[in-house]
Amino acid sequence: MPALLPTDFTATVIWLGVNPDRDAALETQALTEMVLSFAGHAGESRAGLVRRSDSRVLSQYKRGTPIRNTRQVAILSAEELDAIAAEMGIASLDPALVGASMVIRGLPDFSHVPPSSRLQDQASGATLTIDMENRPCMLPAKPIEARHPGKGAAFKRAAVNRRGVTAWVEREGVITLGATLRLHIPDQPVWPHLAKARQGRA
Repeated sequence: MPALLPTDFTATVIWLGVNPDRDAALETQALTEMVLSFAGHAGESRAGLVRRSDSRVLSQYKRGTPIRNTRQVAILSAEELDAIAAEMGIASLDPALVGASMVIRGLPDFSHVPPSSRLQDQASGATLTIDMENRPCMLPAKPIEARHPGKGAAFKRAAVNRRGVTAWVEREGVITLGATLRLHIPDQPVWPHLAKARQGRA
């Protein structure tokens, strides 16, 4: 029995973006294709085999510690973006404003797919390994506010459980607009002690 199970769930890539300088701005610039190496997308500020640890992993590492980069690509779903926009009271939300690398359509409850799931391009074989849910923060508030006055501060709450995931490149290749990605999930049960572990950190 394989450790990763191909599913009947597929998604279509409907948007691709790149951020060449995250220090200058969060927004991403639209692309028609993404050439992926093991370090990510070459023009992307998130690229690299390693990154400096930040506030997300302070329980594990001192800030600034070099660690494996599992945040090379930020993936969101069109369905969840639409839900965020509706809760914010705007017609639509440009994925560039929230720093998206990729937007897909077709996977239900995408932000909660199991960690270590794979998204595999059916044509090129390029494969992304999902690290975990990407928790919302206030960084997108400024660019959203500039486009939608009075709405920027509403993003963080509206994006809870809808912010998508971060991922890293397991197999190199090219992903283009319109590509079909198949979801593969780990063949293992949910750890039965999860609730107890969460209570211990409460």
